[in-house]
Amino acid sequence: METDRKRRQKVVIVGAGPVGSLAALYAASHYDEVEVYEVRTGDIQCPSELPSKFRKSINFTLSERGISAMRQSNRRGFLEAVMQTAIPMNGRIVHAKNPLGGPREAFHPYDINGNSVYSLERTAMNRVLRKELDETPNITMHFNHRFVRADFSAHKAWFKQEGQPEIEVEFDFLIGADGVHSAVRYHMMKYAYTDYEQKYVDTRWCELRMPPSADGHFRLSPDQVHLWPGGDFMLVAFPCPDKSFNCTLFGPAAHLDALRRSASAKLFEFFDAYFPGVCPHLISRESLRMQFHENPHLPLFTVKCNPHHVGSSAVILGDAAHAILPFYGQGLNSGMEDVQILFSLLEKNGVYTMSNPKARSDARGLALQEYTAQRVPDVYAIHDIAKRVHFEIRHGVNTPVYRIRKYVEDTLQRYVPLLGWQTLHSRVSFTGQRYSEIVRVDQRQGLILAATAALIVFLIFVAFVRLLIAVWV
Repeated sequence: METDRKRRQKVVIVGAGPVGSLAALYAASHYDEVEVYEVRTGDIQCPSELPSKFRKSINFTLSERGISAMRQSNRRGFLEAVMQTAIPMNGRIVHAKNPLGGPREAFHPYDINGNSVYSLERTAMNRVLRKELDETPNITMHFNHRFVRADFSAHKAWFKQEGQPEIEVEFDFLIGADGVHSAVRYHMMKYAYTDYEQKYVDTRWCELRMPPSADGHFRLSPDQVHLWPGGDFMLVAFPCPDKSFNCTLFGPAAHLDALRRSASAKLFEFFDAYFPGVCPHLISRESLRMQFHENPHLPLFTVKCNPHHVGSSAVILGDAAHAILPFYGQGLNSGMEDVQILFSLLEKNGVYTMSNPKARSDARGLALQEYTAQRVPDVYAIHDIAKRVHFEIRHGVNTPVYRIRKYVEDTLQRYVPLLGWQTLHSRVSFTGQRYSEIVRVDQRQGLILAATAALIVFLIFVAFVRLLIAVWV
């Protein structure tokens, strides 16, 4: 068949999450023979059967990078199917107490031009991707297959099903998209000198569901993400298509463990103190007690590594290469952007125009070198941005300094567009600008604002001194 003659490589992908699935679609569009191996069951409707380390409930936040990567997969109707279940959010509503102890809300728009990010349930995203994979003839799915090891020099990998002997799989190119606990990354580090860093954050997270109201509507406005900052604690609520909110509680492990051991009244007092208005008005006391005690309290940690590839045979993408904190909503988007950049570099280096296997392998090696060189500084940058934002949204969103800077930057972006001024959030979420460049620009803008503020203070001081002198004279 003509299609068979056009196929260039055998690509083995480890991990059938969003990043691995998108990589499979990209490879298949280049007529590669694609095999996807996934440790989990093929039933995407039963996440409760997974070990706790594989369970994730925090909603995806989809923004321009992820949308662009899906759009460039050239799958007709794919992006539209994803967006049908996505809920646009044009900003965040920050909940707090007013000086009299009552509830107070403040709306912080994400972008002065009205751009939105999107709340997307993981199951809905996985369902659309699974449909695309199943309908693609040159993609074969293998569920319940655990990656055991690989010989990246010999281009061989071994997988195992429970109760079955290991199977050997040959490949031209292997993509590891098997998440933060990546087995592919672990074995790659035996073949490449790797700088690797894994850091735990003294924060646990727990899923809480806010049901729809009695009449079937959202209990809060669905056009924003809702945030209750509480210093060391934080509650975030994302709207879902069934009119519920998927909430995530973040807090120090020791404190949450103490709440688990204490009487229920302590839990209710804690929520009243830090997250006013949530219990019992939005989540009933009984539901909160049950969910807090029964749902897992999972850790947050980050991963950095360099390089992201080994030779011409393998590369890691997404959380396998750069797990970041979830507080900027860039985990999914940066992983999907990985896929887009990887395949653009494979194309640029001629991998898909060569028929000679040796020349193709050499070109792939050059592409992977370029991929690591370009991607490492960018994902390190978004790693640091997410870490900084973790502090800001717990503390800074209610501080005068944060509000003043945001007001000034929004004003400059709106009224003096020739300056090219944008907030950090606008650049990260609504452009495809490299993360590392965004950091440099944001630092430069911060220095300009600081220098301007210092100049204003100095001029005020000089004017005050002159006034005093005039009075004395």
